[in-house]
Formats: sequence, C-alpha cells, structure tokens
Amino acid sequence: MAKIKTAFVCQQCGAVLPRWAGCCPECAEWNSVVEERVEEKGQYERPAIVDGSEPMPLTAASGEEPPRVSTGVAEFDRVLGGGVVAGSLTLVGGDPGIGKSTLMLQVSRHLAETHGKVLYVSGEESFNQTKIRARRLGALNENLHLLTETAVDVIRKHILSGDYEFVIIDSIQSVYSPQLPAAPGSVGQVRECANEFLRLSKGQNVPIFLVGHVTKDGQIAGPRLLEHLVDTVLYFEGEGRQALRILRAVKNRFGSTNEIGVFEMTDAGLIDVENPSALFLSERPTGVSGSAVFPSIEGTRPLLVEVQALVTGSPLVSPRRTATGVNPNRLALLLAVLEKRGGLHFATQDVFVNAVGGVRLDEPAADLAVALALASSLREIAIPGRVAAFGEVGLAGEVRAVDMARPRILETSKFGFTTCIIPRSVAAAVAADAEGLGVNVVPVSTVMQAVDLCLEGLHD
Repeated sequence: MAKIKTAFVCQQCGAVLPRWAGCCPECAEWNSVVEERVEEKGQYERPAIVDGSEPMPLTAASGEEPPRVSTGVAEFDRVLGGGVVAGSLTLVGGDPGIGKSTLMLQVSRHLAETHGKVLYVSGEESFNQTKIRARRLGALNENLHLLTETAVDVIRKHILSGDYEFVIIDSIQSVYSPQLPAAPGSVGQVRECANEFLRLSKGQNVPIFLVGHVTKDGQIAGPRLLEHLVDTVLYFEGEGRQALRILRAVKNRFGSTNEIGVFEMTDAGLIDVENPSALFLSERPTGVSGSAVFPSIEGTRPLLVEVQALVTGSPLVSPRRTATGVNPNRLALLLAVLEKRGGLHFATQDVFVNAVGGVRLDEPAADLAVALALASSLREIAIPGRVAAFGEVGLAGEVRAVDMARPRILETSKFGFTTCIIPRSVAAAVAADAEGLGVNVVPVSTVMQAVDLCLEGLHD
C-alpha cells in the first residue's frame, strides 16, 4: 500500500526542505514554504517498462522550418517569430489585469475564423463573464468553444475528443489534478498539470497556450519550473493605468528572444502599435534638461526611446539612485565614470533615470544616451532637440563600438533627427549612408568629448 507523508516545498522555486523554514535557503524568498502531502510508492514497486521511440540519424530530419499559423495580431506574430508552431506549448505571463485574457480572446477569435475549432478553458471566470468580454471584443464565433473547468482530467478528455486546432488554458494556476493532494496553484499541481498539457500538445500536435500570473517580483507564480517545460515564454508588461502594453519573449525555441510587441489598450481591446518610435517620442518635452534620445534595437526592429534623467541635491547621507527601465548596475558604472573621468560630481545628488514608455534598455549601446542625460540634468543645459546618441561607455571613459549602427541612423532620419553622436570606430562605415539620409554623424572617442559637444557645441 502506498505510504502517505508530507514534505515542505517552496512555492517560488520548487525546493523540497526536510522541515519548515520562514525563508527558503535556495531562493531566499520569505513565507514561501508550504507543507504538502505526497505519496511514496512501496519500496519494491517499479514502473512498468513500455516501448518508446527508436533512435534515428540526425540527417533523417528534413531540417525545414516548422510551419507557422498567423494569429491575426501582427505584434503577437512578431514576438512568436512569425506565428504559432504546431504542437508548441506557450506560456503567457503578466500582472493581474494587464490584458492577458483580452489578448488571448482576440487571438482565439482570429484562429476560430480562419483555422477551425478553438477551445478556450476558463478556470477563473464563469461562462457569462467570459462571454461578456468576448462580445465587447467582437470575439463571438461558433468555432470558439468555451469550457469553464479546472480539473485537468476533464480538460484532457475534451481536448482528445473535440478535434480542436488550438487550446488556451486561462490560467495554469487554477487547474488541478485530483490525483495530487496539494492545493491548486502549488508547486506540485502546477508542475503536474503543465506536464500533462505538454504531453497533449506534443502527442496531439495541438498548440496550447498557458496563461500564468506573475508575483510581485515579476516572475511566473508557482515555480520557475514552468519556464523549463514550455517552448515559449512571453511576458506581458505595462502599467495598469497607462494604455501602452509591451509583449516580450524571454524564451523561444522557434525564434528570437529579442523581439517585442507593442500594443495599446482601448475600449475595443488591444490594438497593434505599428510605429512605436512615434508613440514613445510623442510627448517629449522641448528645451528641458535631462532628456536624450537613444535609437534602440529590439530584435530586428529599431526604436527611438527617450531617456530621462533627474539630478537634484539630496538631504540624505546616502543619496538615492533610482533606475526605471535601465540596469541599475550600468547606472552606477556611468556615474562612477562621469565622476572619475569627467569631474562631474554626483556624490551629493539624488539621481533618477527613466526609459519612457515602459521600455527596458538592456543593451550597452544605451550608455552614451544615459550619460548625456545625466550630464544635461546636472549642468541644467538642454540637449538639442534633433540630436540622438548611442554607444557603449567603458571604465576608462572611452566610447566603444556597437552593432547595427546603420539601422539606428536610418530610424533617426525617419523622425527628423539631423545629428547622431556615435562611436568613432564605426563612423567610417556609416558615413556615406548617413550623408545620403541627411544625418550629420558626429564621431566621439570619449564620453566627456560627447558631453562637451552635445551641451556646448551642437545646435538644432
């Protein structure tokens, strides 16, 4: 007979502990350890051996790209790498109320109209609640079937018998397996249910989307184990009070993880933002210090992003350093370089840096624009309005080369920028292209050379 015992499992990272602890020793998360019942099989019981797949030469595979199906949402297709791959398992995470269910209903509508039956499993809302939202979004379709169920066995039965082309599970934290004694949303339940949907997606060759909530730290609630199981992980980001939403891929077995999709939330649902640069710069102040424009590269798409900095005297012994959308470690590095190499004093100043629009600038190419915004705010001198800058700043104060300089300059020319400050090492390669676009390329070797030129020598 199976023995029943308990174990203490961290709901954040999935670590199994011998006893309860207030803080998980693996992930350092507080109040995340929960006692769960587990079943231990008998000592001499062994799983039955079944026939599995046979090994094949790697050359036997065709090597062709997997066929993709368009979701009808251009920005969603861009992040997926061109569309949905048959038999894939995709996890869509985001804060509550950010628009995950709205996005999935809009995708379901197009798939139901163009490709066949779609099963939308709602474990958190009733049939009428979901239907009201679908009516508002114009997503009512006879091929879109709604199932309000949380038991994974029942969901599996409908997937196997319904001949569905696509399946959406909203959300994975609400689904449970009756064979496990743990509560829905726990590590064991989320892991078992996700494994079941993985088997269904691969076995039936049906694309399945899992909707997942995130914690206060921005991680997928339940365990991080979900990210290892699925083929694609998408994060839906944005401020709940603002209309802008950004869909970001952090894992994609069928495409790039650098792509982002930009949406705007309206009364009729989410709409694609075809020109994000214009949206990000639409409310840029003129003649104000601390504002710089950076041509960023997200995947294959160049974006013009405004970087804002505010440097003000601090009454604190340890002045504040706050970064939103910018790596705090890179900010600390740039402040040290400007202080050491340029003689700019930030030791007694509070420093706030923000990438406007909810964009996250991870690439080192943003260093020069951030440094210019910091120096502009400290000196109270506005950067000329039609000047953009990009380049990596080293510890010696040098400005290093970055990749994809041509598309960055091309994007600046589209929006009327006449001057672009770039690393000297890439100036020769792009000078001819920039001249043809009407952009004046200003090569710099050091960050202080860029600061002096931008704040004193350049004019609109």
